[in-house]
Amino acid sequence: MSDNNSNQPKLTPVSELGEFGLIEHLNKNARNSNASTLKSIGDDAAVIQYEKDKVTVISTDLLVEGIHFDMVYTPLKHLGYKAVAVNLSDIYAMNATPRQITVSMAVSSRFTVEALDEIYAGIHTACNTFDVDLIGGDTSSSRLGLVISVTAIGEAKAEDVVYRNTAQVGDMICMTGDLGGAYLGLQILEREKQVFLADSNMKPDLTASKYLVARQLKPEPRNDIIEILRNMKIKPTAMIDISDGLSSDLLHICNQSNVGCDLFEENIKLHPDTLETAMKMGLPPFTCALSGGEDYELLFTVNPKDGERLREIQGFSIIGRITEATKGRYLYTQKGVKHELVAQGWKHI
Repeated sequence: MSDNNSNQPKLTPVSELGEFGLIEHLNKNARNSNASTLKSIGDDAAVIQYEKDKVTVISTDLLVEGIHFDMVYTPLKHLGYKAVAVNLSDIYAMNATPRQITVSMAVSSRFTVEALDEIYAGIHTACNTFDVDLIGGDTSSSRLGLVISVTAIGEAKAEDVVYRNTAQVGDMICMTGDLGGAYLGLQILEREKQVFLADSNMKPDLTASKYLVARQLKPEPRNDIIEILRNMKIKPTAMIDISDGLSSDLLHICNQSNVGCDLFEENIKLHPDTLETAMKMGLPPFTCALSGGEDYELLFTVNPKDGERLREIQGFSIIGRITEATKGRYLYTQKGVKHELVAQGWKHI
């Protein structure tokens, strides 16, 4: 008796590849045939050049209910704001200025017009805050829940655009703001969700966790940092926004630039609330920073002379250096222990 199953082709679960492996797999046959396409897949945004001295920068992000957000604890206005903010962060990570967005939504029947008004109130607030125009989009029905897709369009001078693949040996590694807060905000919201589901009369008090919860529900893209760098006439050699965790995003720069790195834990900035809450929850604080994700700070490399100028400017931290690829990618703990840097960031798939 023949075994019919032995003749079946092996099927690969999407989870086996992970988000970035899947992107690489699906686009392995993609080829650019237009001279105007300067950068396609593989960076924070695509770069297209129609004019001699100016480029257009385009990024798209998808937010799916149950994967990227939970309606139990996500205010609709915050959701609309965040959907725009995370896309604008990609544009800033290219050292460009966002100008327009489009918004497409798939909506289930449980959402009312008033609910959608709340989402769009957040979208309009983000547009007003960051001076971008909402110029179009699409709507559809959904059988399962809410899906929001935002495309952000920006512009920059051709010589000002910064990519992930241009870090140089000897560069200093810099970050903005503090890390780990968004991950802990998510843990707090998930904890309170379980309390609410067990007893709907219980009302969560998030006053003491206001900063961390805000980092999760209403991230702020760092347009201010781009302005500071421009005013100081500093152009990063490579840049990315920290959406998947510091370790994953730094390794993106290293892999695409074919370089190594030394990362120093003691220089990674954490907010006092992050430190305190992590300890209370029994979580290693720096693990939250390295692997948590969704902080939407900027991670970039600069020439050493520019790094020294930034060292004394509030809002920037020098956290490491770029080395030769053959020297590896390492994290040095506060106790001086050397560990290989591993990508364990946020996984959507």
